[in-house]
Amino acid sequence: MTFIYATVGTGTASRTAWSTNLMHFLSRLMFGIAGLVLMLLALGLIAFGCWRLGVAIVSPGALLEDPLLGTVGYVIISIAVFDVAKFLIEEEVLNGRERRIASEARRSLTKFISTIAIAVFLEALVTVFRVSARDVTQLLYPTLLLVAATLLIIGLGLYQRLSATVERQVDANDRSAERKA
Repeated sequence: MTFIYATVGTGTASRTAWSTNLMHFLSRLMFGIAGLVLMLLALGLIAFGCWRLGVAIVSPGALLEDPLLGTVGYVIISIAVFDVAKFLIEEEVLNGRERRIASEARRSLTKFISTIAIAVFLEALVTVFRVSARDVTQLLYPTLLLVAATLLIIGLGLYQRLSATVERQVDANDRSAERKA
């Protein structure tokens, strides 16, 4: 709790440092709590999907197709929720925003968006199987999910390309400014 130690001293500077440290601590605390809650919810989704599958297995005469696909869907969603929680804890609680450089942020965001895109692709695939078994005319939703995941990957590629180009330009400008100095 660094904000406690910042209270020594008087004047506006110490009050500003104290309030900044307090907000930093509260922000990390809230992100940590949110991350832990999301991790527990992800675990709950997996448990619920497995419970539904277990109930279907022990029920006489029950068809297993829907419970199996449902469980896969719950696991996929829980992976995405867990990844969001992991991202919050790693990036906001453990690392802190102010210590990041652009390339680290780009790699972290790429990993996060890639996981979400994979989850969307898998959910679309599960939904295609589920819908196509019942009514092929209802394939619009899974198709739109596939399009959304594809656009997400294209947007991520564009972001990587543009941010890497800007990083190279900034690095080149910094090196030339160092040589002149």
